[in-house]
Amino acid sequence: MLREMADLGFEYAELSHGIRITLVPGILKAVEEGVIKISSVHNFCPLPTGITRAAPNLFEPSASTHREHDQWLRHTKRTLDFAEQVGAKAMVTHLGSVGFFWSNPSAKLRQWVRNHPNVQVPEDPAYQKVLTKCCVTLRKRMPPYWKQVKASLDEIRTYALDKNVSIGCENREKFSELPVDDDFPQMFEDLTGPNMCGYWHDTGHAQLKQEMGMVQHRRLLEQSADRILGFHLHDVNAEGDDHQPIGSGHIDFEMVSSFWRPEHLLTMEFSPALKVDEVRASKVRVEALLEKRFG
Repeated sequence: MLREMADLGFEYAELSHGIRITLVPGILKAVEEGVIKISSVHNFCPLPTGITRAAPNLFEPSASTHREHDQWLRHTKRTLDFAEQVGAKAMVTHLGSVGFFWSNPSAKLRQWVRNHPNVQVPEDPAYQKVLTKCCVTLRKRMPPYWKQVKASLDEIRTYALDKNVSIGCENREKFSELPVDDDFPQMFEDLTGPNMCGYWHDTGHAQLKQEMGMVQHRRLLEQSADRILGFHLHDVNAEGDDHQPIGSGHIDFEMVSSFWRPEHLLTMEFSPALKVDEVRASKVRVEALLEKRFG
């Protein structure tokens, strides 16, 4: 797996939340032999024993039950241990979601869009009215889940500090996932120091949220610019599919690249359906943006 990435010209790789425990010996061998370096890992990595599919939300830091929280804490620490072992600088993580028992506003929003196929989203005033109502419902339900997220991050920060691994808090694409995007700056302010938490920007997720009318892509970057650790780079096509080749969709990567700094980690995060030539072409596009940005 890592040899294939190295042969495509990559010096670094991110280990995803789909890494099975059986892959670990080969990964350690590749790192030890200098086949490739590991820039970052994505919680949970490796996957818990018995889990064979990508499962970044298997346990959530927003969970109120002690059992799920203990499992989240245990496997997050395990990911940080693995990150230290492979020399990664950062661990990317999701921050959970708001739970709804009966009336999920996310489902209501999706249903409204399905029932109005000719409406121009997000500009349509009727859609905006429904979206605003759903956001109010989300905010009303959110406080205990959000409080638990911040407590979970506070609980893990000293462990990450000991491992010298930064925690990249990733923006998400689904309506009820946390944080609600405007809450990132306040979250970082509220975390007690010292901490290793920063912002991890996923371009596809930001674009999907923008197309829902929930955030402006540029604003999301601007408000957390001084806390950015890294980026997941992928495009979104006309059908709303993300993890597409760079430049094949409608994300403004010129704008995104204007926020890059030399210390940031850049990961191209693609669908496994992409062809090798599409990966190579994306790499060339990102390198051109880097050359334009930094010379």
